[in-house]
Parts: sequence; structure tokens; C-alpha cells
Amino acid sequence: MKIFQKIGRVTLNFLQESGQVFRLTGEIFRFAPSLLKGRKSFLYQMEHIGVNSIPLVFIIAVFTGAVAAWQAAYQLKGIAPLSFLGATTSRAIITELGPVLTAIVIAGRIGASIAAEIGSMKVTEQIDALETMGISPVRFLATPRFFASVLMMPVLVIFANIIATFGAYFISNFFLGVSFTVFFESVRRYFLFGDFAYGLFKGMIFGGVTSLLGCHIGFRTEGGAEGVGKATIRSFVLSAAMILILDYFLWTLIF
Repeated sequence: MKIFQKIGRVTLNFLQESGQVFRLTGEIFRFAPSLLKGRKSFLYQMEHIGVNSIPLVFIIAVFTGAVAAWQAAYQLKGIAPLSFLGATTSRAIITELGPVLTAIVIAGRIGASIAAEIGSMKVTEQIDALETMGISPVRFLATPRFFASVLMMPVLVIFANIIATFGAYFISNFFLGVSFTVFFESVRRYFLFGDFAYGLFKGMIFGGVTSLLGCHIGFRTEGGAEGVGKATIRSFVLSAAMILILDYFLWTLIF
């Protein structure tokens, strides 16, 4: 009987927390017009999430493209000529590797940061002070972070796609003997705008989910410094898991 009680308790907690996340989402969209008034905070979050993440995304994208080139060359060996290497790597990067790996990196850097920042404000009663002054914490803290993530994630995905493609070309040219013309002619020939748009759409969804979970967990933080640490870890774990789960369901919807 205890196992059924535990399953029921876990299910109820999951449904309750899901309801809290959906409620927070509704409140964020309700306060969307306030971004014009608080554009300074919004622009700061765009810089923090987008511009400051470029060095990390650059490093991840270079090695993602390099690994994609080696893997594609191995898969094509004995099946198709290496002249298809550009098309194979670029499509994998644009539709899957670029959006997903960039989102996971951002979940570690930004999602955890959001949870830590809001969680610290929660345990030090700064959020209670905002409410006392008649300022909505959702409008002041969550809304600019959410929309900045939704806006900047596609930009980071585009940047990652470009860098990863050139990383794949570097490996293809210097180690596999594929020329610049052959590689990028293959990319151009098999490039589909739908694949590009799909990757950007996934990036936008992943960015929104990452910031949303970070805000939700931050607002629910308890237990002082230890609670902030747990919230940071939980934010990254849940964000990474949701990115992969949503990636699967988005693929099933498209295909």
C-alpha cells in the first residue's frame, strides 16, 4: 500500500507544480506590455543571456561541428562519397545539434543563474519587500527574463549553426580532403529553409522553457543558502530534461 501512496503523492505534487508553472506562464504573458516601460531591465537581460553567452556557445559549437564531421564521415564510409559531407553535417547541425546543445548550455548558464538570483531574493525576503511596495515580482523579475530568453535563443542558435558548420568544414578540409567548394556546394544544394526555421523555432521554445523553469523554481526556493544551491541544481536538471523531452515531441509533431 505504501508504494501506491508514494505514487499518488508524487502524482499530486507533479500536477500541483505543473499548475503553478502554467499559472506563472499566464501571468508572464499578462505583463508582456510592461516590457516597454521596463525596457532597461529587458535590454540588460538580453545582453546577459545573449551577448555574454557567445564565448561559451562558440567553444561548444566549434567542437560540435568537428565531431559531427567525423561522425558523418564514418557513417558515409562505404555508402556515399564524402562530397555529401557538407549536406549531412549542416542538416544535422541546423535541425538538431545546434538548437539542442545550445539550449542545454544556456540551461546550465542562464537557467541556473535565474533560479539562483530569484531564489536568493526569495530567501532574503526581497520578493516580499517588492510585494509590500505593490510591485509584482512576476512583472519585475520573470517577464523580462522570459522574453529575453525567447528572443535571444534563436540568435544564439544561428550563431552556433554558423560556427559549427565552419568547424565541420575545418575537419572535412584539413583531415578528410574535402575542398571548400565541394563542402559548401553540398550545403547549398541540400539546404532547406524549413529545416532552418524549425531549428530556430526549437531554440525559441527551449529558451522559454529554460527561463520559465528557472523563474518558477526561484520563486519557490526555501531554506536559505542550502535551498538556493538545491534550486540551482534542480533548475538545470529539469531544464535539460525538458529540452530533450520537448525535442522528441517536436520531432513527432513535424514528422
